[in-house]
Formats: sequence, structure tokens, C-alpha cells
Amino acid sequence: MLVNSSRVSIIQGECHVSGSAEVVISTLLGSCIAACMYDPLAKVGGMNHFLLPGESGSGQGGRYGVHLMELLINGLLKLGASRDRLQAKIFGGANIIKGLGNIGTSNAIFAREFLDRERISFTGGSVGGGQGRRVQFWPATGKALQMLVANEEVAIVEAVKPVVADTSGDLDLF
Repeated sequence: MLVNSSRVSIIQGECHVSGSAEVVISTLLGSCIAACMYDPLAKVGGMNHFLLPGESGSGQGGRYGVHLMELLINGLLKLGASRDRLQAKIFGGANIIKGLGNIGTSNAIFAREFLDRERISFTGGSVGGGQGRRVQFWPATGKALQMLVANEEVAIVEAVKPVVADTSGDLDLF
């Protein structure tokens, strides 16, 4: 996580929560999903960035949706949020990398189903398509801003991110 004055940038497998009006959380997405959650009464919010839907049995949950959604919710609760007031926006889920099938679509479906199952209010966002997104989120107000980016920018950023080897045999990342 890179912190520069009031900007916090997160990458795959990370989550950040805050109640500061000075903080903006940002990330760059391709097929990944970023969930932005906010409690309007407590004025706290946060963002996560997950690579794959579901959960891992390998103990390397940091890339998986269930693990990061739970981290986000628990982080917000620790800051005084109430689960019944949480509102969520989701971004990402593009299908931009050939050979990975429809992983972006699977990620987006997982995120919506998770919110429905957990009874967290879905208030918007932008998923799907074939273009990457740069997302900024102001956790104290719940405001989100999305900018579409060239696929080359997303591919370059995703190519240089460190990936922990998954020894479960479910997926090989190169």
C-alpha cells in the first residue's frame, strides 16, 4: 500500500478502510473487482481489490473475493460502521485478457451474489465490458469516481504485480 499525503493506492489482495475526510483510496482494475463500502451515518468506508471470485482452500486467501470482502466488512465494523447500514459499489470485472475466459464476468457475479447473500445494499458501480478502470473512492463520503483506461495500461500494471504461487493446483499464473 502506497500512502502519499491523503491518497492510498491499493493493489490486488489489499484492502483499506478509513473515516478521514482527507483520504481518497484508488486502484487500477482489469478483470479484478474493487468493492467500495460505506456507512453514511458513521462516515467510514473502504475499498478492497480482489483477483478471483470465491475462496481458496490453500491458505492464500489474499487474492480471493470472500477473504477480501470479509476483511473490508470487519475493518469497517471496527471503525464503528453498522452492518445493516453498509452500502456498496462495485467496479471492474472487465474481460480484457484473452485466454482467461470470462474471469471478469465471474468476479462481477460473485461480488453481486456476495452482497445479496450478506444483505448489503448495492448502490451502483460499473462492471463488465472490455476496458480497464481507474477507481477513486472517498471513504468518509461514499463518493466514487471511475475513469476508463487503455487496456495496455492495465496489462502493464498487472504484469508487474507480484503474484504468490498457488500450490493447490487450481490455477497457474504467469
